[in-house]
Amino acid sequence: MFEPPKRNQGQDIQIEQLLGGIGSVLGSIVSKFGGGGFRLLIMIFLIGALALWLASGLYTVGPREKAALRLFGEFQTTSGPGLHWYWPSPVGQRDKVDVDVTRRMELGFLTAQNGNVQDIPVEALMITGDLNIVNVQMVVQYKVKNIEEFLFRVDDPGDAIRGIDRGNPEGRTLKDATEMALRQVVGQRSIDDTLIANREQVQVDTQLVLQDVLDHYQTGIQVLSVVLQTVRPPDEVRLAFDDVVNARVDKESRINEAKAYEQDKLPRAQGDAEQIVQSAEAFKAERVARAQGEASRFITVLDEYVESKEVTRRRLYLEAMEEVLPGITKFVVDPESGGSMLQFLPLDSQQQSETRSVPSGDIQ
Repeated sequence: MFEPPKRNQGQDIQIEQLLGGIGSVLGSIVSKFGGGGFRLLIMIFLIGALALWLASGLYTVGPREKAALRLFGEFQTTSGPGLHWYWPSPVGQRDKVDVDVTRRMELGFLTAQNGNVQDIPVEALMITGDLNIVNVQMVVQYKVKNIEEFLFRVDDPGDAIRGIDRGNPEGRTLKDATEMALRQVVGQRSIDDTLIANREQVQVDTQLVLQDVLDHYQTGIQVLSVVLQTVRPPDEVRLAFDDVVNARVDKESRINEAKAYEQDKLPRAQGDAEQIVQSAEAFKAERVARAQGEASRFITVLDEYVESKEVTRRRLYLEAMEEVLPGITKFVVDPESGGSMLQFLPLDSQQQSETRSVPSGDIQ
């Protein structure tokens, strides 16, 4: 037959003694104050409970946090880092938010905790300005800039795909606003601008549009950056777009090579042209100086000719002969020798490198 465990008699005696001691103390207080002793105990109990309730209003705010303070559910003010006191619940409520942490929202894809990436085509596929379809995946980095607006101005339905509960605007509100801003920017550009040419400008414009939308809805969110992760055509036409992109890269490569060739040849041609111009300028200066010198010489001779015509004419004749005679073959014949010019004819066959001469005679 089962027997229940025996109780510890010594422990029961100690508990009974403790309870008896407490009862004797309370009895002495009640007997001391007469009939009002019970009311005094209630008063002490209420004062202690009130003190404990007021003490529960002490709270601390971390160095990167801010606290939103509410009184009967209505927002009052915010408090910064440190130890503070505010009315405890249910009179007052405190909501602490990390305002310095950089938060992240992915559009067009979702990264799981194990690192696997899942594409979300319904968010990523959009139409460009030239009616092409492009697959755009983007990451938005943001933080809280106004906790009053962040906590109380938007009632967000949440985002079950990303595991965000209902309440703060970083769920569907942020996702839909980001998708709208990106579709608006991409829809105003050609597919070439989105894929290659102006990706940086697409990011800048998307951030500006997104920030305007979030401010308009008073979400209290500040967009720090918008980064395009993947921009590609749909899988069905990716090979054709890759061919187009490769052709465009080859085109740009050829253009760069041509520009490099131009930069190499153009300075050389400019140098050669400058050298020719300088040579022409030097030739011009030489000819002008020579012409001016000859003109000055002619004027000088003219002045001398006017003063003494015969002497000047004779001098000019002699100078001309000095220039002409050294370059021709000369025959000197003395008439008194009895010879004549016939013995030297034809003169061409008689020309020699040295000059034939006979003593004393005149030039004929």
